[in-house]
Formats: sequence, C-alpha cells, structure tokens
Amino acid sequence: MVKVIMSVITVLIVLAGITFWKIANDPPVTTPVEFTAPFVFGRFQIPKDNPYTYESVKLGRRLFYDPLLSGNNEISCASCHKQELAFTDGLPRAIGASKRALPFNSMSLSNLMWGPRHFFWNGRVASLEQQALLPIQHVDEMDQDLDELMEELKQDDRYPVLFRNAYGRITPENTAKALASFQRSLISANSKYDKYLRGEISLSDQEEYGRKLFMAHPDTKVSLRGGNCIDCHSQFLTAGFATGFDGFSNNGLDDDEHLQDGLYAFTGNDAHRGLFKVPTLRNIAVTAPYMHDGRFASLEQVLEHYNSGIKMSQTLSPLIIEADNREKVDIQSVSLNLTETEMKAIIAFLHTLTDEDFLTNEDFSDPFNRGSDHD
Repeated sequence: MVKVIMSVITVLIVLAGITFWKIANDPPVTTPVEFTAPFVFGRFQIPKDNPYTYESVKLGRRLFYDPLLSGNNEISCASCHKQELAFTDGLPRAIGASKRALPFNSMSLSNLMWGPRHFFWNGRVASLEQQALLPIQHVDEMDQDLDELMEELKQDDRYPVLFRNAYGRITPENTAKALASFQRSLISANSKYDKYLRGEISLSDQEEYGRKLFMAHPDTKVSLRGGNCIDCHSQFLTAGFATGFDGFSNNGLDDDEHLQDGLYAFTGNDAHRGLFKVPTLRNIAVTAPYMHDGRFASLEQVLEHYNSGIKMSQTLSPLIIEADNREKVDIQSVSLNLTETEMKAIIAFLHTLTDEDFLTNEDFSDPFNRGSDHD
C-alpha cells in the first residue's frame, strides 16, 4: 500500500512539474494590435519574433516612462523623448545620467515602422529591438546594468504580470521587444496635411504654394522653381527613403576639414563620411532645435542654410549640388536661391505637418500620471 501511495505521489509531483513548466514556458495568449495607417505610407514590416500586440505595447509604454531603467532611477526614455515635443527634448544635444551633452540631438519618434531600417543618427543599429537597450547601458545616457535592471523589474509590483502577459519572462531581450513595440505604436497621421491628403480640407494659398515648392526639384531649363525637400524627405512620410542607406545624406553642414563621421562610423565606407539619417519632418514645428547636433534653432535658420549656407565636401549629396533656382555658373557655389516669399511658404507648409492628436494622445502618454486610464 505504501508503495502504491508513493507511486501516486510521484506521479502527481511529475504532473505538477510538467504543468508548472508549461505555465512558465508556453507562450502567453496575446491580442494583435488593430491599427490603421495611410496606405501612402507604404509597406511595413514587424519582426516575426516580436508580434505587435496590445500586451507588448502596454508593457513597453510603462518601461518607456519608468526611471527604473536608469542606474540612478531618475531618467527614463521619456526624459529625452517628450510627447508634447513629438518625442524630442528641446535641447541641441541630449543630456543623460553623466550630465554631459551627448554627441547627438534627440531624434523624434514617429512612424517608425516605415522609412530607413537603420536607427540612430549614424545608423549604427538595424532594428528597434537592437536600438532599445543601448541607451539604457550607455554610461552617459541611462547608465544602467542590465542584470541589475532585471532584478529590479522582478521585484516591482507590476512588471512580473505585465511581462508574463506579453512575453512570458523578464529578460533583457523581452525588455527590448516591449520598448520596440511601444515605439511602433507611435503613429502620426492626422495632421492638417493628412486631412488635405484625405480630401477633408484645403490648404491656404501660402501653404499650397509651400507644398508645391516642397515637392519640386528646381530646373531652370523649364523654369521650375523648387525647394528640393522631397529629394531626401519622401513625399508622405517626409522621412528618409527605406532602401539600403538611401535614408542617409550629407546635407552640406560642414566642409571636408570639419566633416563628422556620421554613417561612416557604422560602415567604414569613406563615401559615407558626413552622412546622417534623414529625419521625419512630421511635427517638425515642435521639434527644434534642428540637425543631428541641434545647431539650428529655428526653421528659418534651416531654410537659410539650404538657401545660402551649404558647404562643399567630397560626400555632399549630388541632389543638393544640382539644386539651384538660378542657372549655375560655378559648381563650387551651391545654393537654392529661394526668395523670402518662397521660404516663408515652405515653412507654412511644414507647419501643416503638426499632428495635435499625436502630441496629446493618451495612449502615448505617461502611465504613471495620476488618473491615467491606460495604466
């Protein structure tokens, strides 16, 4: 009898172990996110090993706003990416845990499922998942040890359940996946320009003039004036092109003597020296200062750069060299030669890219704020 009882107990223990193992290791049951985006944005890709689910976005949103991700528990991803500034920070160059200015301006986060497949200003990573953990570990940014972070997350009241619902376990890989999923949710597609594209409204005369200039590459042979913007900022996304490194450009900020590495730091290709990621112009009116190092404080300064401040270098974009609203007499003289009226019209059009819904959408907001409906 004792042997029978022991055998039954052994079987029950084995079954309990199998059940526990299945609970711990079976993938959670998740719900794919249902979302819409303009068809003009084109095709997008989501990694097969990181499905776009409500559970992953909810977890990623909380992680994005949580200062627990930094070594001093004072800095979150949102410290450098503020929703009201289209997820930039308003500084020329970001400042993190070390209190030292970082090399680059905080780039806006929107429509990240489209556009260049390389991230950071110098393109040094090829996916949002790869990107997510680098700032957390960087000594000047968030200065957090990943092993310590995993322990902190496990001790938190909420994260064990959120991770279990989204991915199963608390790991660095799943942390990166969740942050990437939340960033993919940041879709901006309801600006005045979007409403114009949908046929819901008309642009003002000045905005429409600016739109036409934005879309045109100047050609003096046919008396076509243009701002040359679309050559680098794809028409509807207004970001860089997605093919290869087409989304990176040297836009004439520096001459050869002062040229910064840019994409060259990632590829080692001399032809990529001075090339930086072409950012989206969505919500550009609220993301000053501009360029990878924040050197321009206003859109007026940006337009003035393209109009009369471009510097020659070996890797300067041919599309910029060729663009001139006057007949060229000197290949070394690179300028758009826009009129004051034309520059003001382009800036008026750029303001139509501001998406107030995006800047105030509660789904993108801080879940730690008291009264949040989406915690």
